[in-house]
Amino acid sequence: MTKRHVSLPPLAEEGLRAFIDEVDERLSSDENTCDVVEDVLVDLHGDRQAYERWQSGDDISPAERVRLQGYDPCNATLESEYYAEVAGMDEGEYERSKHLQWLWRQFDATPMADNIAFALRFREMLADHLFAEAGDDLRLFKGITFTYGHNIELGDNVVVHDDVHLDDRGKLTVGDRVSISDNAHVYTHDHDVVDQTEVTNYHTIIEDDVRVTYDSMVRAGVRMGENSILAAKSIAGKDVPAHHIAAGQPAKSIAIKDGWESVADSVEDANVDRSDERVVEYDVPDVDVFDEFQRDRSPPDA
Repeated sequence: MTKRHVSLPPLAEEGLRAFIDEVDERLSSDENTCDVVEDVLVDLHGDRQAYERWQSGDDISPAERVRLQGYDPCNATLESEYYAEVAGMDEGEYERSKHLQWLWRQFDATPMADNIAFALRFREMLADHLFAEAGDDLRLFKGITFTYGHNIELGDNVVVHDDVHLDDRGKLTVGDRVSISDNAHVYTHDHDVVDQTEVTNYHTIIEDDVRVTYDSMVRAGVRMGENSILAAKSIAGKDVPAHHIAAGQPAKSIAIKDGWESVADSVEDANVDRSDERVVEYDVPDVDVFDEFQRDRSPPDA
C-alpha cells in the first residue's frame, strides 16, 4: 500500500512556503550563517520579545540569558567538535556544518517539528545546504542525528525515519530510493579493539533501493548492495550483495529476494568483509589532544 497525498490549507501553505524560501535565500547569501541561525531559532521558539529586551540592555535572569545565548550556535559545542580530526578540516568547513546542524537539532525541539508537511520540507531545504549532496524529494523525519553532515551524500527519493543516526566521521554515500527505518544506525568509523582511542574512518555505501529496517546497524565500511534488505535488529558487519536479505547479529545473507535469483550472487559466496578497501585516510595536525579514558591497558602479550 502506498502513501496518499496530504495538503495544508492554502493560507498555511502560503506561510510555510514564504518562511522556508526566506531561510533558504538567507543561507544561500553572504550573510553570516551564525546570525541567520540565531535569528531563525529566536522566532521559531517564540522568544523574540525576550530577545529584544536582552539586546536593548534590560535586566534578565541568568536562566533567560543562557537560553537566549543558546540560539547562537557560536555559543554552543557539539560532541563532534571534540574530535581531533576536526583540526585537519578545511578552514570554516566544520564551523558552517556545526551552525547548520545546530539549526537542525534545535528546530527538532520545536512543536513545528511534528507538523510533517512543514518539517519535511524545512529539513530537505537544510539538507541541501548541509550535506555534500542532497537529492530531490527527500523525506527526513524527526530526531535524525549525524556527526558533521558535510560527509553525507543522499540520492533522490531517500526516506530516513525517526531517531536514525547517520555517522559521517568518514564518508557516507546513500543511493536513490533508499529507506532507513526508525532507530537504525549507520556508521563510518570504528575503534580499535585494544586501543579504543585509535579511530579508523571508512566509506560506507548504501546503494540504490536498499532497505535498512527497524533498529538495525550498518557498521563502518560496509557496502549494502542495490535492492538488498537488512532485517530488523540486525548488525551488518560485512558486505551484503545486491538483492540479498541479510539478518542476524552479526548479519548474514540468508536468502535472495524472490524473482532476483538470476542476477544475484549466490548466498554461499556472500558474507565477505571488504571494509579495508574503504578506509578513509585523514591527518590530525599538531594540536593539544587528550585521552578521555586515561587508561593503561597495554596487552601483556604484545
